[in-house]
Amino acid sequence: MSSRNKKEHQYSNKILKILGQKSAISLPEIRENALGVQTAPKALSGDNYAITRSLKGLKEAGLIEQIPSPHNEFARLTKLGRKKMHSLQLDSDTTLVNTTWDGFWRIILLDLPETRKSERESLRYLLKKAGFVCLKNSAWISPFPFEHLFTNIKKDLGLSSEMMIIVTEFVDEETKKFLFETFGK
Repeated sequence: MSSRNKKEHQYSNKILKILGQKSAISLPEIRENALGVQTAPKALSGDNYAITRSLKGLKEAGLIEQIPSPHNEFARLTKLGRKKMHSLQLDSDTTLVNTTWDGFWRIILLDLPETRKSERESLRYLLKKAGFVCLKNSAWISPFPFEHLFTNIKKDLGLSSEMMIIVTEFVDEETKKFLFETFGK
């Protein structure tokens, strides 16, 4: 990957994370946040170019949509963009999720029909990245406190009846033994 493409990729990820914080953000505000400066014109022209290319690439990939208004142009994440943003949160080195066990198990029950296979596969991928283990077909479990992330994913993707999230400290002794072996607790 060339240094220009690498910079665009970094800005694309940064823009997705910025857009994940609000429903829609003006393009000047995205530039300021992505550059980490108060006024974008002070930034290097190469960085402005990389941001422009990143925005164009994100739009072409269907991850963001741009909304014109009389005074400014705004951008917001699409459904696909939200999926990508959640995936980036799991990849982040700065994720503030405590990985010491708090005594609670997070169980996610996932029931998506065959007609939504690509969504199901994406969710399984995210569950694996978050340290969940598939117990039985569509039952996933983890000791890691990612339930808030998956609650947001459930809401963002409209999975009101297809995904259930359970946090419990009560598990039968045989299952508990299996889980302790699996997670090294």
